[in-house]
Amino acid sequence: MSVTYELAHLLVSTRFEDLPEAAVEIARQVCLDGIGVIIAGAREPLGVGRITIEYTRELGGVPEATVIAGNLRTSALNAAYANGTMCHALDFDNTWMPVNHPTSPALPAILALAERERASGRDVLLATVLAFEVQGRMRLATRRIGANSTFHKPGVSGLMGAVAGAGKILGLGAPQFCHAFGVGGSRAGSITVNTGSMTKSSHSGHGARMGVEAALLARRGWTANEDVFGAGKFFETFYGPDAYEPELFLTDFGRPYRMVTPGVGFKKFPANYYTHRPIDAALALRSAHAISGPDIDRVEIDFPEFPHLVRARPKSGLDGKHSVQYATALALLDGKVGIESFSEERRFAPDMESLLGRIKVNMRREIPVDIADTYAIVRVATKDGRVLEERCDVPRGFPGHPLTREERIAKFHDCVAGMLAPEARDRLVGLVERLETCDDIAPVMAIAGHAPAAGA
Repeated sequence: MSVTYELAHLLVSTRFEDLPEAAVEIARQVCLDGIGVIIAGAREPLGVGRITIEYTRELGGVPEATVIAGNLRTSALNAAYANGTMCHALDFDNTWMPVNHPTSPALPAILALAERERASGRDVLLATVLAFEVQGRMRLATRRIGANSTFHKPGVSGLMGAVAGAGKILGLGAPQFCHAFGVGGSRAGSITVNTGSMTKSSHSGHGARMGVEAALLARRGWTANEDVFGAGKFFETFYGPDAYEPELFLTDFGRPYRMVTPGVGFKKFPANYYTHRPIDAALALRSAHAISGPDIDRVEIDFPEFPHLVRARPKSGLDGKHSVQYATALALLDGKVGIESFSEERRFAPDMESLLGRIKVNMRREIPVDIADTYAIVRVATKDGRVLEERCDVPRGFPGHPLTREERIAKFHDCVAGMLAPEARDRLVGLVERLETCDDIAPVMAIAGHAPAAGA
C-alpha cells in the first residue's frame, strides 16, 4: 500500500462516530472562531476584505456558496477563496505546533462544499477534524522546518488539509483521494517573502480554493500522481530531503488526534504568534507598575533570532502585525491590542512614531526559535530612573493553555461587533456550538453571510 493510499484509506474509513468527544468539541470551537475571524477580516483596516469581496463579486459564478460578510453567493471555488483570504487577513486565525495556520485554508473549503452539497453539521465537524489531522501530521513529519521557511504553510500543508476536508465532504473514495492529493501537489506553494503584504492572506484563500478544485476534479475522474506523498516526493520538494521524517507522517494517525494533543492555539491578538509573548509581557508590566506612554524613556526586547519580525518602522498597519517593536509598543501605549490597533492611523500616530524610535530588539541566540520553547523579555526604562522587566514563556491561548469559553466568546463578540446584531450573533453562536445537530449548514451560512462588510 502506498503512503498516499494509506492516508486516503484512513480518511475514507473514519466516521463521525469514531471521533472522540474532545476532538468534536475542539472542531466546534474552531468553526466558531474561524467564522468570527472571517467576519472581522471583511473589515481589515487596509482593505483586504473589501477588495476580496469586490474581486469575488466581479468574478461572478453560480450561486452555490456564501461569501461570509459579503451578502454574496458565488461558486464554491470563489467562496472558498474569499473566505480563506479573509480568515487570514488579520492574522487572527488559529495557529499550531509545529507552526501552521490550520483553519484559514481548510475551514473555508469545507464550508463552501458543505453548503453546495447540503451537508450536515456532523459532516463539517468530521471533515474539520480530518483536515486538521492531515496538516498536523504533515507538519509533525516536517517539524525541523520552523517558521522561517521559504514556503508559507497555508499554501502547502494548509492546501493539503483543504483537499482532505473537501474530499471528505464530497465522499471521495480512496483512489479518488489519491488523485486529489496529486492535483493538490501541483497547486501547492506560497512564498513567505510576501509576509507583511495583502498577498500573505491570499495564501490561505488560494489553499482553500485549490483544495476545492482538487476534490471536485478527482470526483469527476481527473487523474494525477497516485502517490504524491511517497514516490511523488512532495515533502522532499517543498521542505527538503533532510527535513522530512516519514515515520512521523501516518504512524498513530488520530491516536490521539492532534486537535486534542497537543491541542490548537486560539489567538488573543490579531498579529503574528511570535509577537504574543512580548505583548503579554508588556501588558503584564504595564499593569503591575501602572506605567503609560509618557513614563517610558526606552524599551528593550530580548527575542529569538527572528530577523523577519524585527521591523523597526513597519511600512503600514498591516506590516505592523509582523513587527515585534510595533506589537510591544501597542501593548505599552494602549494597554490592549485589537483589530483597530493595526490601522494606518494608529501606526503613524505621533506617540507611536516617538516610541518606535526608542525600542531596541536584542536577538538572543540562547532563546529557542521553536514556538513551543521560545520566550521573550520586555525591559522598560522609565523617565524616573526605574528599570522594569517582565518575561513571558507561554502566552494564553497557546496549545495546552486554552482560553476559557468566556474568553473565546468575548473574542467572537469583538470580531462581529458592528457586523451582526446581538440576536443574530447569539443565534450563530448557538448553532455552531451545537453544530452536530444541524441537518444542513445553510442557516449558519445565512447568518454569517449577511454580516455587512466594511463600506457596504
